[in-house]
Amino acid sequence: MRAVTSTIVAVSMFALSVASAQAATLSGTVTFNGSAPSFKAIKMDADPICLTKHTEPVYPESLVLGDGNTMGNVFIQIKSGLAKQAYPAPAEPVILDQNGCQYTPHVAGIMAGQTLKILNSDGTLHNVHALSKVNPEFNLAMPKFRTETTKVFDKSEPMFAFKCDVHPWMTAWVAVLDHPFFAVTGKDGKFSIANLPAGTYEVEAWHEKLGTQTQAVTVGDADAQVSFTFVQPEKK
Repeated sequence: MRAVTSTIVAVSMFALSVASAQAATLSGTVTFNGSAPSFKAIKMDADPICLTKHTEPVYPESLVLGDGNTMGNVFIQIKSGLAKQAYPAPAEPVILDQNGCQYTPHVAGIMAGQTLKILNSDGTLHNVHALSKVNPEFNLAMPKFRTETTKVFDKSEPMFAFKCDVHPWMTAWVAVLDHPFFAVTGKDGKFSIANLPAGTYEVEAWHEKLGTQTQAVTVGDADAQVSFTFVQPEKK
């Protein structure tokens, strides 16, 4: 019996090692080609609590650039090419915080069936308005005493906006996916998608102002890279 058990364990370990060898990490960098626009500081005078959260001017996050014009807040996902299978939703929630009268993060991905935990860290009235189309739209008031609520999206859905009807400058973007292979770039423009099975995929980069780009990439048993460059649109 011990010999049989040992054989089963050995086979299982071999299968795991093969699976690991056939999965890799896809990484890359997103950059912006053009002159960075100048944004006006957000006026938060209507709510004194918002003002007390900041010691410096706050600017829109619709184009966040780092050194070398790297781009933050770009959503990267495997658009097609994945095997048809069910991926379990993580037990850990995705957190969307209202802090400083801004949504943090500004761009996020979540799996269908995963919990979205919405926080109100400001101690003031917010109104969370999810403009979803596939999943039910909701419009939820969060007074200062309501510091937390949760929502679950049951169906995958392309990127849609969250807004605050009380503070109109507040916007976040959320995509609901049926797989875990997505990422959001930091200000350094970098992203990483781990444990991607070997295959050929269409990779999509989404930006709220500059649209989407796609590239084909083949991933084997070694890590792969793909990078995107968004171009400043010509003035008409």
